[in-house]
Amino acid sequence: MSLVRSAEEEPELTLTDPTMHKLIHFRLCPLSRSVRLALAELDIEVELAEEKPWEWREEFLAVNPAGELPVLQVQDGPTLCGVYAISEYLGDGIDGETDEEPTLSLFPGDRAARAEARRLVDWFNGKMQREATQELLLEKVYARLLPGADPSPAADVLRAIRTNLRYHLAYVNHLAHQRRWLAGEELSFADLAAAAHLSTVDYLGEVPWEEFPVAKVWYQRVKSRRAFRSLLADRMPGAAPSAHYTDLDF
Repeated sequence: MSLVRSAEEEPELTLTDPTMHKLIHFRLCPLSRSVRLALAELDIEVELAEEKPWEWREEFLAVNPAGELPVLQVQDGPTLCGVYAISEYLGDGIDGETDEEPTLSLFPGDRAARAEARRLVDWFNGKMQREATQELLLEKVYARLLPGADPSPAADVLRAIRTNLRYHLAYVNHLAHQRRWLAGEELSFADLAAAAHLSTVDYLGEVPWEEFPVAKVWYQRVKSRRAFRSLLADRMPGAAPSAHYTDLDF
């Protein structure tokens, strides 16, 4: 059984090792986390190489000129830049990875069901990323690590982010109340994308779970899956996770 390696085992970014699939990521980046969850759910082993997205290193820009994470380098295959390209590629299966049917389809169901899953993926990786997760990372993580930046979060910006977070949590609460999983009857990449964003926010202690009990139950179900273990092992130097971050029954 293949597992994604934990953050503590991550090597420095190298671009020439052909012996394993390699995911270039940042450990609290929700887009990277959604791909890590998908890879683990599909039992695809990867080597993790961490990249600091604010550094804009020439070596990384040579791989992805957009300077965005994640990037998946497929063994003896293409280099896939961005969560959209990676998720669609994984949805079709990596050639030669296994002769067995995958245990999970990232975009299950009929044509309408697959379209709904993709709509929600775009909601979380687009709308929620812009309005909440990315801004929270900028205020509480990146600003502390950027040379010369003010490490103190701006109170007015945090208030706006928390308002936006409640809007997105209310939507997750609504979806989880109406459906077995967010996009329908089956777990899909929409669940993994939403859980990835909430896991980042939860690490930073910014999810008001008590206000959204149905969303909390849904998140507990996803968080309890084996694929989530790698994320729960993540730690940022100088920034401990929230007290309940690793608790499966919080």
